[in-house]
Amino acid sequence: MSETMRPTPEAERLHREMEAVWGNPRGLRGIFSVVNHSTLGLRFMATGLVFFLLGGVLAMLVRTQLALPDQAFMSPEIYAQVTTMHGTVMMFLFAIPMLEGLAIYLIPKMIGTRDLVCPRLTAFGYWCYLFGGIILFSSLLLEMAPDSGWFMYTPLSSSEFAPGPGSDFWLLGITFVEISALAAGVELTVSILRTRAPGMALHRMPLFAWYILAMALMIVVGFPPLILGSVLLELERAAGMPFFTVAGGGDPILWQHLFWLFGHPEVYIIFLPAAGIVSTLIPVFAGRPIVGYGWVVAAIVITGFISFGLWVHHMFTVGIPQLAQAFFSAASMLVAVPTAIQVFVWLATLWLGRPRMSLPMLWITGFLVIFVCGGLTGVMLALVPFNWQVHDTHFVVAHMHYVLVGGMFFPLLAGAYYWLPLVTGRMPSERLGRLGFWLTFLGFNLTFLIMHWTGLLGMPRRVYTYDSAMGWDLYNLISSIGGFMMAAGVAAVLLDLVLHGRFGRSAPRNPWGADTLEWSLAMPPASYNFASLPRVESRHPLWETPTLGDAIARGEGVRPGAAHGRRELLGGEALTGRVRELIHLPGNSLLPLYAALCLAVVCVSLLTRLYPLSLLGLAGAGVLLLRWSWENGGHRLAVPLGPDEPEDPPLHSRTADGPGRWTMGVALLADGAFFLSLLFGWFYLWTVSPEWQMPARSPLSLPLLLASGAALTLGTLWLERRVAALKRGREAGLVLALGGIAALGGLHVALLLVALMNAGLAPTATAHDATLLVGLAYLLGHGGLAALLAALQAWRAGLGLVGARLPFEPGVVALLWRYQLGVYWILAAAMALLPRLTGAGP
Repeated sequence: MSETMRPTPEAERLHREMEAVWGNPRGLRGIFSVVNHSTLGLRFMATGLVFFLLGGVLAMLVRTQLALPDQAFMSPEIYAQVTTMHGTVMMFLFAIPMLEGLAIYLIPKMIGTRDLVCPRLTAFGYWCYLFGGIILFSSLLLEMAPDSGWFMYTPLSSSEFAPGPGSDFWLLGITFVEISALAAGVELTVSILRTRAPGMALHRMPLFAWYILAMALMIVVGFPPLILGSVLLELERAAGMPFFTVAGGGDPILWQHLFWLFGHPEVYIIFLPAAGIVSTLIPVFAGRPIVGYGWVVAAIVITGFISFGLWVHHMFTVGIPQLAQAFFSAASMLVAVPTAIQVFVWLATLWLGRPRMSLPMLWITGFLVIFVCGGLTGVMLALVPFNWQVHDTHFVVAHMHYVLVGGMFFPLLAGAYYWLPLVTGRMPSERLGRLGFWLTFLGFNLTFLIMHWTGLLGMPRRVYTYDSAMGWDLYNLISSIGGFMMAAGVAAVLLDLVLHGRFGRSAPRNPWGADTLEWSLAMPPASYNFASLPRVESRHPLWETPTLGDAIARGEGVRPGAAHGRRELLGGEALTGRVRELIHLPGNSLLPLYAALCLAVVCVSLLTRLYPLSLLGLAGAGVLLLRWSWENGGHRLAVPLGPDEPEDPPLHSRTADGPGRWTMGVALLADGAFFLSLLFGWFYLWTVSPEWQMPARSPLSLPLLLASGAALTLGTLWLERRVAALKRGREAGLVLALGGIAALGGLHVALLLVALMNAGLAPTATAHDATLLVGLAYLLGHGGLAALLAALQAWRAGLGLVGARLPFEPGVVALLWRYQLGVYWILAAAMALLPRLTGAGP
């Protein structure tokens, strides 16, 4: 060990000081209360690995059933459950959580900070994921698993054709898991934009962070449509509201639109982080910066936008107009352009560098081969006539696995081998790793390349058996052999990962010669990552300054130490990275666990139809979340006001634009996607459903709606004025003002509730009334929350936790009031005023 790597007494003192503040608590309580991003990221990945293995077992059951014709290994009912759960587990419980876990672990280390900006939100997301996954997978153990396919098409998943609880397990479990995904999406977005190292402007940010930022924003916008669809279908199944029933004015195709509004962006949500791994590793093993950094960033952004315009290419055979088919066919081919840009950039970087075929690079090479093949079949499926011929056959199954497994699993294993020394401090086995690669690569292609042929020969997906006369038996046998070969490859990789922790040789610092900040840390990293926060003036900080890790370990840099007892990050401007404030983070807590447990109670009670218990669980979750939010600003468990506070930069709770405001903004972006999906459903059913029944007279009282809107508008404007006054240092009459604003919010909700009660809706009779009820419930929920938060602000102002020195929180609440004001008038216009103007009402 070199002298520069030996810790000095001062560095050891600094480490003890930091560890006392940032370290994970010990004991049983510590296991459940930890909020450190490294621990939670590893938990996400470990849990995702367990679900991956379970999903892999289900896949082997499927291949065993299809290996020979006329098999009776599984009954049709069990086969339908197994195939449904295989797709569900792999898509919802493995792919997204695994990639989010990787991002949660790596992003703070890559962008030069100590943690994510909302650590308790990360913990809450993990517990929601764990409990939701357990609830969903328990349906298989209880022999109540869903059997309508992982996409749950209606009416197959509706009560008439799926009367058991299987569909309910899927709808409630997936909604629970997607809360976790949204939490991570919001967390990662704000952390990347606001907590990068000093000097790390957007144009110096690692490409992996760009990919994760795009993924996080796509999750925020793309997941709410499925959450809405799940809510509507569960309301139809549990309460009889006919959103997807033609006779009641609904339309089963609406489910397909809502599902694929989520489903196709999800393909790129999975692909982009995997491509980020590729863009990170190729320059390292080519020994040169990536060619065309700006082109890659442009390709990432373009892919994110275009992916939301492709959903209908999954629906070419349902009878949509030819003009729409032509549009979505063109868009489906257009998305290949930014993907091709990235492929050419990777190849150019390898061509101009001196590639080293280390173990991670071997998996990258396998990815390039498989993903390009999958992309070519994707362009084929974008052609409507060809799509009609192979729709719902094994050709589509093969294409999907080439894109998703080749596009995600191979880069993921490349990243696992690449970052494994960082996590454990030991190197993996080259022999076992290469054996695992070749078994996986050959087995994968043997399985799914052959499935293209069975699809072209007409074998439908989801059939549990077939006759030998169809000519599919040899191809299915080869596919099944390939599947078990691939399973053996995965087993070899897992064996390598297990053994290397005990028998692997110690890893030197930065063993791959990488350029990004995570390799400047100790291996494994300390709980606080960086003893001092580095200043970054280059895209390749470790190539520019190889000794940067030693300087960080000695505490040389920005804001060393934690003698004040606070967990602090540097908050910077989103574009330039210039330091603006000190972000103080909450510590370890059981509140995220308790809140997730309450939501689990809601989920289970809805499954068992114990509705009073579900209301109790929902109330408990609300109380816990509000208690969680109470520890903020000048609270004694946050940062109490004191005479020795830092002023340059200031603590974020002493400013008007801290990370909580950004978090609220991004969360409302997700909320807005949910709202727009509801609005889309309203207009879709109105214009498309053949049995839509618009009443001759509007059931909503226009005077009550106008009065309710007026109270909301007045309260919002008043709150905006008080926020502006706080920014100018004026707080006279703040408690009274916030109390008056809360009263106006309460009046808004009360008038809206009266309008609902006087409407005389029949939500189980018509989709019109059911959709109207959901829209009004949405407004009531948000209006009630806005009024409650304003009342809490009045209380906190009275306690001295909000004021001219603590102006932060009212601005956060004002964002919710603005949002409620916008969606209220839009929904009122769409559901009450527009029907009158079009002649549907008086």
